[in-house]
Amino acid sequence: MSDWLNALQERIIQNGQSEGAALMIAQAVGLLLVIIFAWLANWIAKKIIIRAVHHAAGRTRTQWDDQLVKHRVFIRLSHLAPSLVIYTLAPVVSLGDPLINVLKTGSFIYMVLMGWFVIDAFLNAVTAIYNTYTFAKRVPIRGFIQVAKLLLALTGFIVLLSIFLRKDPTNLLAGMGAMTAVLMLIFKDAILGFVAGVQLSTNRMIQIGDWIEMLKYGADGDVIDISLTTVKVQNWDKTISTIPAYALISDSFKNWRGMSESGGRRIKRNIFIDMNTVRFCDDAMLKKFSKFDCLKNYIEAKQKELADWNTEQKIDPSEIVNGRRLTNIGTFRAYLVAYLKHHPNIHQNMTFLVRHLEPSAQGLPIQIYVFSNDQVWANYESIQADIFDHILAVIPEFGLRVYQKPSGADVQSLGSAKK
Repeated sequence: MSDWLNALQERIIQNGQSEGAALMIAQAVGLLLVIIFAWLANWIAKKIIIRAVHHAAGRTRTQWDDQLVKHRVFIRLSHLAPSLVIYTLAPVVSLGDPLINVLKTGSFIYMVLMGWFVIDAFLNAVTAIYNTYTFAKRVPIRGFIQVAKLLLALTGFIVLLSIFLRKDPTNLLAGMGAMTAVLMLIFKDAILGFVAGVQLSTNRMIQIGDWIEMLKYGADGDVIDISLTTVKVQNWDKTISTIPAYALISDSFKNWRGMSESGGRRIKRNIFIDMNTVRFCDDAMLKKFSKFDCLKNYIEAKQKELADWNTEQKIDPSEIVNGRRLTNIGTFRAYLVAYLKHHPNIHQNMTFLVRHLEPSAQGLPIQIYVFSNDQVWANYESIQADIFDHILAVIPEFGLRVYQKPSGADVQSLGSAKK
């Protein structure tokens, strides 16, 4: 084709035009041909090839090709077609080195930019495809993708700079060695975040959907996003807390994932009993307790056990302090155990305790330490409330009283009684 343009230039000179004018006309014709071929390549890529690829992707059952279409990977890739044509035809259809250099440099810069955008779109598609798998929450890759994008941007910048300065990219990289300290200062958060992201993913310390608690940053809720430098937590009041990724390595935080994976949620609460109400059970109390469905078998078995033991030990039953006897507080504990054992919302295969704690000035603590089988927050609170509503209401039936500090109404009623 260049021979044809040379012939065209000579023909124009023969028709009386100057050599400079003939060169300009021949170059304009060559440039027009380049533009026509580039437009034709662009039309074929977009109207024929891209449509065919999108149609084929829509007919397949796999999802990865749909993500490539959604993130415009193929469309961005089609932009390389005209630039490749220009870069290839520039030496063929151009007369003169200056025009060749302009066309080749311009098309190469455009190809670098388009290649940058294509890889960026491809990485976005990879992230979307990866997130469709169940293990994506356990091992998020967004931080790694952001590192790849950062390296891509740095590489693209160096290549473009080498084109403009007409320098070898390796020489530029060698020269940037002296700027390492400055770059480390600029990208300090990104570097620390990347290191933290590797440790978080490798050790499975955190994943999307985890409930974490980090009071230092006001975070108490679900992890909704893990990026290169930050972790976003949606708190229970629907606010968003942003935590530096490296803070999860350097500081302590609480992850409730173990609770979620266990299938239960802990109920741990104390009830303080007025110790002045603790006493041995008399016959009337035992008769009354025997009518409780939860205690009927317990009372019968315990009375037989104690009677047999007292007989073997030749205990004098005339004194109440002699031998072993049932107490109202012990019977109340047995009632709580039976009640919770039959409760449909209590996990029976996890830690199950109804115990005494050390007495204090507030009375004798009875601690309920069990697990509900429903982890949903609202349901859990409802289950816990229903259990302690029942316990507080049933305590007087055992001759016991809950300890409560005197209020203003108590003092007022005491004064009225004295009058």
